[in-house]
Amino acid sequence: MSKFFKYGGLVASIVLIAFGVGAIYTGVDGRDRVQSDLAREQIVGTPDSTIPNQLVNTGSEAQAFAATIRKHTLEATGGKTYAQMPRFLDESGQGTNDEKAAAVDPKSGEPVANPARNIWVTSTALQTALNTAYFAEGVATFAIVMGIAMLLSGIGFLILTLRVLREPAGEAKAAKPATSRPQAAATA
Repeated sequence: MSKFFKYGGLVASIVLIAFGVGAIYTGVDGRDRVQSDLAREQIVGTPDSTIPNQLVNTGSEAQAFAATIRKHTLEATGGKTYAQMPRFLDESGQGTNDEKAAAVDPKSGEPVANPARNIWVTSTALQTALNTAYFAEGVATFAIVMGIAMLLSGIGFLILTLRVLREPAGEAKAAKPATSRPQAAATA
């Protein structure tokens, strides 16, 4: 076996171990950052949530609270999503999508926008932030798992490589006596 392959295995092992350690560190740091950033916001689950009166400081708790925000938003908008709500208000304060039937803002001269739609804008921003925390914590956990896999693979590959590097010398010594015996037998 050529020296290139022997020492290439050694280098590959070291690279796998280094990337494994780096991925584990990055994953642990990422999870810590997500959890500390969530805790810093002091979000506490509402009594009607799946995490009542509990500090939201993990990705799964953030996802649960995002679902609660959506539930509250649907309650506040009569079960309608942003796209289902009328864009404007008419003179009586009822929703309409007809720009001509909409009440006119005396200051701007523009149709009066439905202010209830702003609830969805805020709700969507909050839900997105919380769901991003959930996703980020999941990615960090994946990095930890992949780091462990790379570390173990690197260690295993290193053990095999070191064994292969040591074996040729031992095989060469064992092979010489084995080849010299048949020659001696042939001359006798």
